[in-house]
Amino acid sequence: MEVEELACVAYLYSRVVRRRKKNRKFWVHPLLSDRSTKGLFNLFYNDLRKYEDKFFNYLRMSINSFDELMEQLREDLTVQQTNMRECISPVEKLVVTLRYLASGCSFTELHHEYRLGISTISGFVAQVCEAIWNRLKDEFMPQPSTQMWLEISNKFETFANFPNCIGAVDGKHIRVIKPTDTGSMYFNYKHYFSIVLIGVCDSNYSFVAIDVGAYGKSSDSSIFKESMFYKKMMKNALNIPDPKPISTLNAEPMPHVIVGDEAFGLSENIMRPYGGKNLTVTKKIFNYRLSRARRYIECTFGILSNKWRIFHRPLNVKLDLAQNIIKSCCILHNFVRARDGYRYDDTLTVQGLENIENTNMTRGSQTAQTVRDKYANYFVTDGEVEWQYSKI
Repeated sequence: MEVEELACVAYLYSRVVRRRKKNRKFWVHPLLSDRSTKGLFNLFYNDLRKYEDKFFNYLRMSINSFDELMEQLREDLTVQQTNMRECISPVEKLVVTLRYLASGCSFTELHHEYRLGISTISGFVAQVCEAIWNRLKDEFMPQPSTQMWLEISNKFETFANFPNCIGAVDGKHIRVIKPTDTGSMYFNYKHYFSIVLIGVCDSNYSFVAIDVGAYGKSSDSSIFKESMFYKKMMKNALNIPDPKPISTLNAEPMPHVIVGDEAFGLSENIMRPYGGKNLTVTKKIFNYRLSRARRYIECTFGILSNKWRIFHRPLNVKLDLAQNIIKSCCILHNFVRARDGYRYDDTLTVQGLENIENTNMTRGSQTAQTVRDKYANYFVTDGEVEWQYSKI
């Protein structure tokens, strides 16, 4: 660029800056200056704590859970007071952020209700979401040990009648407003923009692992295969227990598996349904038994989306904040699930989250097909349940 062009650019930029400064009417808008007396937090929060059920409905967690979460985040959310203006307290930051995630309202709505600047809200929402993930992930979504996998497997066998099952996997599209300068990378087969959340859950409807941020245009198991979880699984770095027998009629050890739908490729540790329509009774029974185990991930997504209703509308934020919002909601899901339980009604519907496209038609390796066939044979021999034949 020539010197004259640089000079012109500098001059125009300086004019824009001067115009912005000149047009600014307030250092603090009069509506926001009354925050300490008229803002929703100061008017509402202390009264809200008097009623446990109302508090839970408003912030999606009990008072005890909120207080515990606040203590874990306080250090990250505390800033030094100055003489310029009063700082926003860590409690108010957490309340506003949880309300944003719980209700799906916009920053503009929070701006009017809490009398905080829009840029201020967006800034500390990003701060709180990042702190939630960083502070809670090691406790509430650690990489499972061998003993943890065995406990998950035992519960899947108890509640879903599927032995050696260590999780259920599925992927969902999270709606976003079109990210800038991304072309069609995030435009999915449903004709809207999205990023993909892949989740693996246990039988307690808690996430064992998540992967966030894949392009919305991706529509099959390639998303899962690019995740860190899958790569570690292929390197035998997930502490998955050694194979063990599942049948009293056959002592052959069977690998521990994660169940998924048709969008996930068949492998030795990933089980998917048999494809096609003209299936034998054995294959139909296998598909039914697999679906009983796989429904846990659908219920997990249902609880997530019905509790954190930010997922009921497109995320109108930058991509990095959108990813932090999704991760923080998933870890909060585990945090609240462990302390406050869940409502059964929330497991019945998944609001705002769409399945990834089932276009994967790979047959899987011969070893993987053999493993699936052995599971199928088990379900019609000593592993059968009395009601299964009425379900096919």
